[in-house]
Amino acid sequence: MKLLTNILIWIFAVLLTGTVLIYQRMTGPTYPKRCAIDIGSEHLSYKLLRTWANEKEPGDRKGARISIEATNPDINGECKYKRLGTADDWTILEMIREGDELVVMLPAQPPAGKLLYMVSLEKGGVPYSLTEKPVVIRFKGHIPGWIPPPHVFLIFIALLFSTMTAVEALRRGKKVTSYAILTLVSMLIGGLIMGPMMQKYAFGAYWTGWPFGHDLTDNKTLVAFVVWLIAYFVLRKNPGNRFWPIFAAIITLAVFVIPHSMLGSEFDYSAGEVVTGR
Repeated sequence: MKLLTNILIWIFAVLLTGTVLIYQRMTGPTYPKRCAIDIGSEHLSYKLLRTWANEKEPGDRKGARISIEATNPDINGECKYKRLGTADDWTILEMIREGDELVVMLPAQPPAGKLLYMVSLEKGGVPYSLTEKPVVIRFKGHIPGWIPPPHVFLIFIALLFSTMTAVEALRRGKKVTSYAILTLVSMLIGGLIMGPMMQKYAFGAYWTGWPFGHDLTDNKTLVAFVVWLIAYFVLRKNPGNRFWPIFAAIITLAVFVIPHSMLGSEFDYSAGEVVTGR
């Protein structure tokens, strides 16, 4: 019975962790905008990108590839864009047909540079706008492939053991301190070491949270880590304490619900530099 209970608790913790991370990713400002539209008797599903990684070498940057699947050759399309935060006029590009897709290439921008863009299709002289409001796409630098997997894995582990620490505290179990240490270590490596490494490659700065900026991803990671650090020292003195590990787990869950990349890095075209908190 005890084994079954432990298995069910771990399944609950894994499912909760996965759900929170998926929710965070899907509600973030860089997740593709997914929509559908009916053009006559045809139903088109599409996604509009909101983030794009530049090529490894700056000279190889080819821009962001925006594509719409439209098998009917009578359907044409165009895309208009301009740089975010500027007085630029809209630039209009005709979409090129590549097989069953209509494709347009938005020009590459410096890391953290953002474009506003809108896509519209046309059939038989009738226009169909795919966006009510312009979509914002942010460009980022090339991130080596070996960095994201351990970063994401350790963030998953941190949230998982954060949840398990709270459950263990509620059960008055003996592994509260051990789980708290695993939470702290995985959060330190995954969030405060590998996270800044990713950001340096993507946007040119290791840390854009407090006190240097307002990046919510950096700040929420720092808040969660500090709360768990306090919880750990409290548990060292009083292993039976239940408030701090439960409180730390609640705070961690709350900060992870905040969408990823909110108030993140943005290239200021007028100043020619990257700023944060927009």
